[in-house]
Amino acid sequence: MKITLNQQATELPAHATVADALAQMQAKPPFAVAVNTVFVPKTQYADHALNEGDRMEVISPVTGG
Repeated sequence: MKITLNQQATELPAHATVADALAQMQAKPPFAVAVNTVFVPKTQYADHALNEGDRMEVISPVTGG
C-alpha cells in the first residue's frame, strides 16, 4: 500500500501499522506521530493500522531559542 510519510510517497506492506512504518524508516526517539493530522500515542503504534493514502508525520522536537 502507498502512504505519504513525512511528505514522501512510501510503499508499505498491506495491513502495516504505525510501528511498521517507524521500523522501515528507522526512526530514532524522541518523536511524536500523527496520522491524517491526528496524534497517535506511543502505546498505540503497534495497533494503529494504516490505510492506503494515509498521511503520516513523524515529528522530532526542536530545541533552542
